[in-house]
Amino acid sequence: MSAFTRARSLIPRLSNQATRLHNNHAYSRAAQTGASFAWRHGSLTTAPAPMLTLTKAVQSSFFSTSARRMDPSLTTPVPNPVAPEESNRNDAQPEEETKHAVVSTFDLFSIGIGPSSSHTVGPMRAAKIFVTDLKEHNVLDKVSTLRIDLFGSLALTGIGHGTPDSILMGMEGESPESVETTTIQSRLKAIDEHKALTLDSTNRIHFDPAKDLVFHYFESLPQHPNGMRFCAFDSNGDLLATNEYFSIGGGFVVNERTQLAHGENVFYKGEHDKESNKVIPQTRRNQDLATAALPFSNATELLQLCERENMTIAQVVYENELRWRSAEEIREKTFAIWNTMDNAIKNGCLSSDEMLPGRLRVRRRAPGLYKKLLKGLYSTTPLYKDTQVLQNNGSNGSGLTNQAQERGIDKVLPKRSVKRLMLPALDYLSVYAIAVNEENAAGGRVVTAPTNGAAGVIPAVLKYYLEFISDNPEQDIMEFILTTAAIGMLYKRGASISAAEMGCQGEVGVACSMASAGFAAVMGGSVRQVENAAEIGMEHNLGLTCDPIDGLVQIPCIERNALGAVKAVTAAQLALNGDGHHRVTLDQVIETMRQTGNDMQAKYKETSQGGLSVCVPVC
Repeated sequence: MSAFTRARSLIPRLSNQATRLHNNHAYSRAAQTGASFAWRHGSLTTAPAPMLTLTKAVQSSFFSTSARRMDPSLTTPVPNPVAPEESNRNDAQPEEETKHAVVSTFDLFSIGIGPSSSHTVGPMRAAKIFVTDLKEHNVLDKVSTLRIDLFGSLALTGIGHGTPDSILMGMEGESPESVETTTIQSRLKAIDEHKALTLDSTNRIHFDPAKDLVFHYFESLPQHPNGMRFCAFDSNGDLLATNEYFSIGGGFVVNERTQLAHGENVFYKGEHDKESNKVIPQTRRNQDLATAALPFSNATELLQLCERENMTIAQVVYENELRWRSAEEIREKTFAIWNTMDNAIKNGCLSSDEMLPGRLRVRRRAPGLYKKLLKGLYSTTPLYKDTQVLQNNGSNGSGLTNQAQERGIDKVLPKRSVKRLMLPALDYLSVYAIAVNEENAAGGRVVTAPTNGAAGVIPAVLKYYLEFISDNPEQDIMEFILTTAAIGMLYKRGASISAAEMGCQGEVGVACSMASAGFAAVMGGSVRQVENAAEIGMEHNLGLTCDPIDGLVQIPCIERNALGAVKAVTAAQLALNGDGHHRVTLDQVIETMRQTGNDMQAKYKETSQGGLSVCVPVC
């Protein structure tokens, strides 16, 4: 019997089973088993698409049994027989194509909302992808209700991180980049009161969060601690579609089909490629595996590449970006990232709110600290020094003009002379980092840098540099962000940027390392000094646990960002005072971080089951 025939013969039984279990609000074995039938966009030879499992209503579609079939009583997948030609059809990639670390800077840095990239931004994207797939496969109008299952860290700290809220907004068609943050709470209240959810803002369905949103606190899906499952049912209670997604940090979302070999950069950072109307995983695979102009897989290769081509790290990243978008687009996107970062600092410093949300009743400190810094500096307070740049040609009214009009890399990102740090940095770095992370904790708009939990480190260091050292803001923003992106790529491939996998060393530790490299670069450091700065920045964050009290991204997260920013500048200064030669390499530190994260007990990895989260009582 062929795989296609087997799949079709099992659909009625799975749908009936799903109906019974869903009506009882029991653990949906049908949803798990149903997830083994992957609907593929196009022919069976197409590269993996979003693994939306459609049942009953779309029995004529192509199905595959190549995905796992799970028994809920087991913790590991039970293999399903697959024809050899099918099992090797999509996953086989030449080794030389799958090894590099290059992803787009604008996927590593993305604009979203707080308080967490893995628990808020990623789940919202996953929900938006799911509901978009329902619409693409013409079953959205058949959906009568949903079931949402959260596993592992998403369940344990999901309430404090806003995971259920973000998923519901994603189901209503919102994206982290564009959702109006001031309306979220009122919309959530309406969903709870009316027991109704509007899928993609068009199909109003019954949804009771108390019953249809299930937390599996002591169970994780095998692929990743941040797992979620979405199931759509019709008016008869039959299962229409299901999919599992994994939020792997920084807003990156994968599912089983895209959770491939260690280090591959296959992920979702959006819903669809508007120009070609192809699903994102295919375009991402093409981007990540085929079109990098100057690929590198680790820091050693990056250094060798820079020295062979006589380029800076930022120039290498810029050259790769030119394969995917124009020079003007790179410039505009880079400045959009910085302007969002700068706005987060400004909003945090000038906020009139006294408390952060949540039962910890944490007071905002950035406004008071900022006023103290301004005493004696300016005649009036509060006064904010605007360091934003225009994304289009022209001046932004603060004396900044476009310096990077030429397309040549050496003219956009020229070599620079060495600078020296003259002003005390501690107070400024601290208040800027605290401001961003208070905005993040309040659900405001921030940049995942590389995650929301560590969103304050990189903006604080860059803001300090622009205010007190920079003599060419536009060029410096480009140099800083592109350099930090390269270091983030190395961590994403060599270890992880997910606190649920690595602890906080994977968030604040990585952000500190990235900021160290960026600061060393704009201060005129050589590529080896930049690599040394990144190594120092992580070496002294190894073993950092993630233990948010009450599951809120507040204590110790906010102060941890302030210390991360200070460490970053200190690490860069140590590296700049050397000649680039050092005993411990960045690659060795990344591998050490990966092993440390793997050895770390789960209770210290964003579960709120260890560390400060259990030693500090919540009243």
